[in-house]
Amino acid sequence: MPSDMTTPKNTSEIHLFNTQTRTVEPFKPIKDGEVGLYTCGPTVYHYAHIGNLRTYVFEDVLRRLFEASGYKVNHVMNITDVGHLESDADEGEDKIMLAAQREKKSPWEIARFFENAFFEDCQALNLKRPQTVCRATEHIAEMIEFVKELENKGIAYVVDGNVYYDTTKFPTYADFARLDLAHMQEHGRVEQDHRKRNPQDFVLWFSQSKYPNQIMKWESPWGIGFPGWHIECSAMASKYLGSQFDIHCGGIDHIFVHHTNEIAQSEGKFGHKWVNYWLHGEFLVLDQGKMSKSKGDTLTVSTLKEAGYDPIHFRYLCLTTHYRGQLRFSYESLEAARNAYETLHNKLDDWATSAAGAVSEADIRIAADYRTQFWGALSDDLNTPVALSVLWTCLRDDRLSDTAKQDFFTSTDAVLGLAGAVGTELTLTPQQQKLIEEREAARARKDWKRADEIRTALDEQGIVLKDRPTGTDWIVKKLKLSPNPSGLTHS
Repeated sequence: MPSDMTTPKNTSEIHLFNTQTRTVEPFKPIKDGEVGLYTCGPTVYHYAHIGNLRTYVFEDVLRRLFEASGYKVNHVMNITDVGHLESDADEGEDKIMLAAQREKKSPWEIARFFENAFFEDCQALNLKRPQTVCRATEHIAEMIEFVKELENKGIAYVVDGNVYYDTTKFPTYADFARLDLAHMQEHGRVEQDHRKRNPQDFVLWFSQSKYPNQIMKWESPWGIGFPGWHIECSAMASKYLGSQFDIHCGGIDHIFVHHTNEIAQSEGKFGHKWVNYWLHGEFLVLDQGKMSKSKGDTLTVSTLKEAGYDPIHFRYLCLTTHYRGQLRFSYESLEAARNAYETLHNKLDDWATSAAGAVSEADIRIAADYRTQFWGALSDDLNTPVALSVLWTCLRDDRLSDTAKQDFFTSTDAVLGLAGAVGTELTLTPQQQKLIEEREAARARKDWKRADEIRTALDEQGIVLKDRPTGTDWIVKKLKLSPNPSGLTHS
């Protein structure tokens, strides 16, 4: 088989929308052939909702695109297991502490439980695990050193044991999020803290807070306390990727406070540009607006499973909307994604049986045009809706052999990541195997009514039967998965 039918490498120049410049820019790595990628990880106080997970799907596609383009990707992601207060602007209680009180567990038990739950969701969505996963609680020393250097440079100040970043010492503080600081101050849109010199200053280290019963505390030069949320990412990203790296990702809700503060403290310390490209995913919204754990309107991977969907159906749904556009979620749209996915699933199963031999010169010529379109769409700021459209057009092209179609999907799926469940094998129970054998016997005696009854019964269990000249094969239609616990204490 010609090698150019199976090689998934993308040779197109990758262009990305950079939040910092608000323009689509050609990607130029700091080191040839390498990409340093940092993605803001979860605060592990509850199950991730599908709005959170949409961001991780887009980041996974980004990483896969670089890898399919021949880059070596160093992917780092943090786990926030301390310090993220209810408000991103340093107000409220620690989210981990609140969860610990809710579940009557220690903060460490809470953090590990929901960290494990998060990575189970990632695996179900076929997300590649970062090469480095760093927990905030295991990098307190690095955060303290980072804060000390900011203090030594006169960029941070101490009041009552709390260390604050002085945003007046960073003249471009408002640029990243296009903030109107005067307007914000005039209309009271910045939380007030009497210890702050300026309303927009933010906490690097808490030794004093409104909640003295905080359990997770560490010794520091300023007193026993805990780090601010923003300093965590700066300290850990810099440790594993250096004082300047290629790409930093997150949700658009991070732009206004979290990433603005990360830039200020990191560039304040290093004295030069910290990150070259900032990418942000838009919200997933319900009819009533953005999903929020605090409002109690969250949908999780477990929720989707309970409704009879496989997580890979949600991954497919995410690919149908550009990552910078809002994804309006409904079960109708998820059902459409499932139907499209299962059609693809069935086609690939058919081709696995029928595809054989080498592809023709015509196959190579026709597929080459589709490849150009597919990689061109993904290289244009991850345009997954167009890439999916090209995939389907190719797979429906009667001019291509089944072998060529199968090869095209295999190469493009290096980025789409749908093959984590396509062709998934399921071990039949003894009862299911017995039903298939009974159906074979019914067909042999031309008892079509009984054969159809068994087909329907197995279909309801997620097993699709395919009658072939050589006998009956079966594939997975939809995985029948047991729901996850709805809460930490429920088993």
